[in-house]
Amino acid sequence: MKYYDQIKQQTEDPAMQIENLIREFFQTSPENSMNFEHIERVFDEPLVGFSNGGDPLFEFLKKDIGSPCMTPVEIFRTSFPDIEARADDLTVISWVLPQTRLTKNDNRKETAFPSERWARAKHYGAAFNKALMIHVANILKKTGIAAVAPVLAPIFTIGVSERYGLASSWSERHAAYVSGLGTFGLCDGLITPRGKAMACGSVIAQIRITPTPRSYTDHHAWCLFYAKGTCGLCVKRCPAGALSKEGHNKNLCSEYEHGVAQEYIRSHFGIDDYACGLCQTGTPCESKNPVRHSGKTGYQDVHNRQDHGSNVGNSS
Repeated sequence: MKYYDQIKQQTEDPAMQIENLIREFFQTSPENSMNFEHIERVFDEPLVGFSNGGDPLFEFLKKDIGSPCMTPVEIFRTSFPDIEARADDLTVISWVLPQTRLTKNDNRKETAFPSERWARAKHYGAAFNKALMIHVANILKKTGIAAVAPVLAPIFTIGVSERYGLASSWSERHAAYVSGLGTFGLCDGLITPRGKAMACGSVIAQIRITPTPRSYTDHHAWCLFYAKGTCGLCVKRCPAGALSKEGHNKNLCSEYEHGVAQEYIRSHFGIDDYACGLCQTGTPCESKNPVRHSGKTGYQDVHNRQDHGSNVGNSS
């Protein structure tokens, strides 16, 4: 039986069916390719999480980040103006696509520019992620479940937050954070159970699915710098000087990626795209949650703090 038939008939847990749908696409899609002469996938096995469209964190993020940030229900209603939908009738389906061991190994060796594998993963991985969003939304639509990929919706825009600078109407990392898939690091990257070297995506659907529990209450809980006052290695890894103990300068980061890094990638690898990722590799959080793995006490101390505010919007 096809996945959309199973979801529609609800003969099994819809969360499990959607997870299987995503994993099957990962396994079989020709888009999941680095486009070398040999066969090599862009990503490792995905992680999937769910959050309710009415989760108070989405409204908090909108207020904290400001324009142009939108909530799930705002994006859904704009995408489907003829459908009446309440925020808590919606589910945000979020996934994490971890970089492969080979890609991380190559980029870890670099100090000034991204490796070829990282550049390919950025370029071809974006195409695969887009195809995955379209696939998940289309399968859900076949069951009569309205669904939209926020970053592919006509309403999606990139603008400037008065408080944080560069911002977009939808942040995949924030969606993953609300969906229990990780917390932010000093460099603004999302540290997941499989580490910070990853890409993520999401779809908003008019279906009720039990949210994935968040095993954290602090948006920096899995970063060693914030949890224990140690590490900060991502600062040393940044070739643009965009990182410091005060955080991430998004303008310097963007100027580097879209400037000398993009020119380097174009001239050396024949790929017209921007990338870097040096702060995502060669660090303790590259492939795991380093706080959880560094001892129980440090993790629990942060886990018990109530601190959703103060700069949570800075990684938009």
